[in-house]
Amino acid sequence: MKKTQRNTNPYKYTDSNKRYYTYDYYLRRTFGGKCAKIPIDAGFTCPNIDGTCTTGGCIYCSGRGSGDFAELPTLSVTEQYERVRAKLSSKWSTERTIPYFQAHSNTYAPMERLRELYSEALSLEGVVGLNIATRADCLGEGVPELLAEIAEQTVLTVELGLQSSHDKTAELINRGHSYDDFCNGYYRLRNVSKKINICVHIIFGLPNEDDKDMMKTVTDVANLHPDQVKIHLLHVLKNTKMAELYETGKYMPLEKERYVSLVADAIERLPEDVVIARLTGDGMADDLLAPEWSRKKVAVINDIDKLLYERNSFQGIKFAEQK
Repeated sequence: MKKTQRNTNPYKYTDSNKRYYTYDYYLRRTFGGKCAKIPIDAGFTCPNIDGTCTTGGCIYCSGRGSGDFAELPTLSVTEQYERVRAKLSSKWSTERTIPYFQAHSNTYAPMERLRELYSEALSLEGVVGLNIATRADCLGEGVPELLAEIAEQTVLTVELGLQSSHDKTAELINRGHSYDDFCNGYYRLRNVSKKINICVHIIFGLPNEDDKDMMKTVTDVANLHPDQVKIHLLHVLKNTKMAELYETGKYMPLEKERYVSLVADAIERLPEDVVIARLTGDGMADDLLAPEWSRKKVAVINDIDKLLYERNSFQGIKFAEQK
């Protein structure tokens, strides 16, 4: 047999040339095929917006709270779902869908409202799972138990925005809670139900962080051992605090080659069985100020694959040695 990147791949959780646990591979193993994620904006806010801990939100976040690809929150969950599903029907040849409560903090509301919204989403045609993005400090009394109930009904993934494990960075980006607060919320969720998939978000390229700082965050997350990790590139969007810093020369985004190397380093340090649900981030094309290279996501991912192959490396190879 001719040697190829695929049949010589030393990594365990793959059936391709990918040397990390891709989200596509996870979907196929879990649901039997591809799934279309349907973004939902249910009109939530965040405690660092409404004044509970601070105001202004995270300095890189758009006004839609990362929900730019969803329909308007004035529409019901059902209406949003049906509209986005129709738009995606030409792109995704699958009947399987996962509603994704994405905008702002989607556990930050009264329990009755949360139960109503989640139940509506689960009742929709084609739904096989549910994703809920939130903050670790937004798991109020009864919320972990509600999420445990949902996890008994469907495949539930709760996404927690960490971004950095450094409190100095958290203060700079106006996150509004400490790493200890994050860990407290993480373990409350982990301990209430083993069926809840936890996905932790991290960002590379945050202001004033060097490579060592970013790898410290990776190591901290690796030692938490979440079910999934999303790695984002910090991109600069119009009408944000980050845009002000960038336009006045106080912030420079990462170069492509450095980002690719950082992601490869992170993949090596994460446990082999953690799903890498994202390798880079994006915003609305018209709102992106920098870096321009981030528009070509496929090229970035290809470069990460190529670098891992050149290193003869794969996910988890350096996990044990960093403990």
